[in-house]
Amino acid sequence: MKGKLRIIAGRWRGRKLLVPDRPGLRPTGDRARETLFNWLGPRIIGARVLDLFAGTGALGLEAASRGASRVVMVEQDRVAVESLRAGPLTWPGAEGVEVVHADALSWLAGADGPFDLVLLDPPFDSGLLQPALTAVLARPGLLVAGAELYVETAANEPTVDGAGALELVRHKRQGQVVLNLLRWQGERNSGL
Repeated sequence: MKGKLRIIAGRWRGRKLLVPDRPGLRPTGDRARETLFNWLGPRIIGARVLDLFAGTGALGLEAASRGASRVVMVEQDRVAVESLRAGPLTWPGAEGVEVVHADALSWLAGADGPFDLVLLDPPFDSGLLQPALTAVLARPGLLVAGAELYVETAANEPTVDGAGALELVRHKRQGQVVLNLLRWQGERNSGL
């Protein structure tokens, strides 16, 4: 194991997550998670959340801890999935959390929604962000009107292109990481 990180707030506040030592695994740090959930505020309560490229599950579990009603975490690394299933899925109140062992892009082809919030944080420089974003926006019924998307990138990566279907709500750079909160404009602009 690479280390541990903690859930910041909510019913699981202070609980520790194991961070497996896996290639490309880069958990979202405390500061970035705190920023995101400050941006979301009470909208997270009752939200249906999709955490693509879940990794350690830090983002999805933080959402569940803060009151999301449903969290689906998709991760292709078997060791990371086993770590989530053996740890956080055993916590009291984890009934609304589902861990899916799958490639995110393949899973999206048959995904069912709707989701109020999508968390997109693929490994930096993997080339997966834009294809995943395009697939999320193109999948009928995956997003509710006005759904929000959190996109985390390396500072040296290009900005995402939502083909006019996304409105930038919040943006912040923290060191070498860029945090973006976007809002989907709904069905009328989803012609990707």
